[in-house]
Amino acid sequence: MNLLKQKISKKKAIVGVGSALLDILTHESEDFVAKCGALKGGMQLVGKSQIEKVLEQISSPPRIVPGGSACNTVVGIGRLGGTARFVGKCGNGVMGNFFESDLRRQHVEPQLLRSTSPTGRVISIITPDAQRSMLTYLGASSEARPDEFAEHYFENAAIAHIEGYLLFNPDLILAVLKHAKAAGAVISLDLASYNVVAESRDMLKKIVREYVDILIANEDEAEAYTGHRNEAKAIRDLRADVSLAVLKVGERGSFIGSDEGVVSISAVGDGQAQDTTGAGDLWASGFLFGLVQGYSLAQSGELGSLCGYEVCQVIGADIPDEGWERIRNRIR
Repeated sequence: MNLLKQKISKKKAIVGVGSALLDILTHESEDFVAKCGALKGGMQLVGKSQIEKVLEQISSPPRIVPGGSACNTVVGIGRLGGTARFVGKCGNGVMGNFFESDLRRQHVEPQLLRSTSPTGRVISIITPDAQRSMLTYLGASSEARPDEFAEHYFENAAIAHIEGYLLFNPDLILAVLKHAKAAGAVISLDLASYNVVAESRDMLKKIVREYVDILIANEDEAEAYTGHRNEAKAIRDLRADVSLAVLKVGERGSFIGSDEGVVSISAVGDGQAQDTTGAGDLWASGFLFGLVQGYSLAQSGELGSLCGYEVCQVIGADIPDEGWERIRNRIR
């Protein structure tokens, strides 16, 4: 843990690498989730024709915002006042330009690869229980090639935060990890979705052993990775090959495991949520920002909980200005 702190203390930037996607947010029934073939509470990759068919069936005009797991996290870091950078691939049309300009607006340095293909899209179906089920058309983001990534993307990076969805492209995630490690960055991996973990488990464990310093998972992802639903066993196995492991348990809070033991973090608020979209991503924003600022594990986890709470009070992963002001006041 002390070695990890020393590595982080030398630099300030947090670089997120993942899919550059537009989030399309819609409120629908449980029946709609089943009818369109989405995995309840999970993420499923679909083609362009299927996502367009589902869009034709939604009940009301959706809200559209820039998204993607790692992107959501670094946007949160930018809004907290950290040095944030995002690396991903998007289209070179209107939607790609919108994606780039919105990153700049939210204090994130965009390092975007461009394509003639459309910018990727995610339909986030929000059901009455505030759960979100995602259908993802990767579009241009799926065209990112290993040879397009280089060490300079991680210049001055204290932490490289990688989304687990990149496991669908093994050559790409390995190239990203190698460049981040060569640049001296601490590597944080968010397991992203339980079905991603289940489909990539053997490769994932090898990657974690060789490259990862910070491993972040929710209960379902942790169970898919470790085979344990029991919290104590899950956090133990998550931490087996890394310096820091995080187990998020929703409205019950989170656990952070290190060689110094396990820190229990309480959730913020009353557990009521309008929408859980981005909750884990913004939890990571607060936690990683805290680590780079030199906060203790407990303080970093508490900031993560605060960011996760605020994003659950709105639709989508975009915390409004008044929410960020409440967070900054708590930091002060």
